Amino acid sequence: MKGNYYKVKNTTSGHGSIFSWLQEKLSLEGIFDEGIPAKYIPKILFVTTLIIIYIGNNHYAEKTARRIEQLGAKVDELRADYTSMKADYMYASKQSEVAKKVKKMGLEENEVPPYKIIINDIEY
Repeated sequence: MKGNYYKVKNTTSGHGSIFSWLQEKLSLEGIFDEGIPAKYIPKILFVTTLIIIYIGNNHYAEKTARRIEQLGAKVDELRADYTSMKADYMYASKQSEVAKKVKKMGLEENEVPPYKIIINDIEY
């Protein structure tokens, strides 16, 4: 049964598969019997180059999209850190909190408000 080949028929339409239909319509067997003609080599190389560029561009776009997603997550994390640190700083810089911290160093809050020294031009 070495030479027996079976053609798969599509039972719904009564025609062969799409690949057999393409093979019948293209029928490139006569052109390529002796190999690839030299006149087709530049076109084949051009199409191959375009395919390689397309695949490379697709990989680059996917890598860039993943990097953008990772950086977006990092920005969100840094924004949350900034907000919490800013809230801590605002709380720590209140006058009552500063007074508590400097009291440990032996400094006391001044109870008497500052007064203004006025010098008249005549006295000076």
